[in-house]
Amino acid sequence: MKAVVYKGPFEVAIEQVEDPRIQHPNDVIVRVTSSAICGSDLHMYEGRTAAEPGIVFGHENLGVIEDAGEGVTSLSRGDRVVMPFNVACGFCKNCTDGYTGFCLTVNPGFAGGAYGYVAMGPYVGGQAEYVKVPYADFNCLKLPEGTQNETDFILLADIFPTGYHGNELADVRPGDTVAVYGGGPVGLMAAYSAMLRGASKVFVVDRVTERLQKAEEIGAIPINFTEGNPVEQIQEQTDGQGTDKGIDAVGYQAQARGEDREEPAIVLNSLVDTVRPTGALGVPGLYVPRDPGGPNEQAKQGMLMVSIGRMFEKGLRMGTGQCNVKRYNRHLRDLIIAGRARPSFVVSHELPLDQAPSAYEKFDKRVEGYTKVVLHPHD
Repeated sequence: MKAVVYKGPFEVAIEQVEDPRIQHPNDVIVRVTSSAICGSDLHMYEGRTAAEPGIVFGHENLGVIEDAGEGVTSLSRGDRVVMPFNVACGFCKNCTDGYTGFCLTVNPGFAGGAYGYVAMGPYVGGQAEYVKVPYADFNCLKLPEGTQNETDFILLADIFPTGYHGNELADVRPGDTVAVYGGGPVGLMAAYSAMLRGASKVFVVDRVTERLQKAEEIGAIPINFTEGNPVEQIQEQTDGQGTDKGIDAVGYQAQARGEDREEPAIVLNSLVDTVRPTGALGVPGLYVPRDPGGPNEQAKQGMLMVSIGRMFEKGLRMGTGQCNVKRYNRHLRDLIIAGRARPSFVVSHELPLDQAPSAYEKFDKRVEGYTKVVLHPHD
């Protein structure tokens, strides 16, 4: 089958790779109809992880079941399904407690597994014509038949639940004011989720024009950090109090203000200053224990200079970690079916698989309005 294969920093290619096959009675093979490129894929694409050439990318996958193992009980050939990016067993302590992003079974020696991602187990990614799904009864979420809302449903694999997870980590409640740092796909989903949860005012901080425009289109208040200190801009619009809650949707490749360099802790420290005393921070933005391209030796080891004293002084709470997609994807799916949520506003491009190398390059450079790309392997 054709698949997107990582060749090295800033290079992916479409290559022929081995077709997936049923290896366990609870496996299914899914004919992929949509697979999205994630900002997390760019960390590997840029050589900012320990990823080795040969990985098939793709952890945001949707399609139709082509074949099923004899132990699969709740699914059938022809079912349309979307899979969480987390591969999870459903029966370990963390899974039964709802922490499916930290499954203890699927990736021995590590808490958590995912499709097509470095250090997340042997699971081949779905930016390909087909993908194998293990523990399929647990990992597949059924969708309505047909093709309706395809670009809404594909976002259930990762970024819609991840944006919602940022709100859970920050304990966003009706009436809260919320600052979201980062206007990329996850940041826009975090802002959108905050409004779904009843936030009274949502700020989105970024510098990319297309992202700020999309934030404004959904009713958020855009804050361009190239036009002044974002903390001060937000305080001016909150009577000097700051926001009730804050969400980091940027992670470790945060950019310094006014300079063309990375400052990995700037978003965390900005949130500490932005959020009012006794507020809360949610951090779904990715941080890694090792970053080969870090700007200093500490950053290369995943150690950052965070204002913990100021955070303690203000009595702030902080939640971190990747999203437990299974905790949210069913009710977010039902919001889409009911017409209450349309997260596909974030999708900028739908392309055939053969255009993935060009799409990666343009998405990485934030050019030509590339905010979220969905690949269709069989187009």
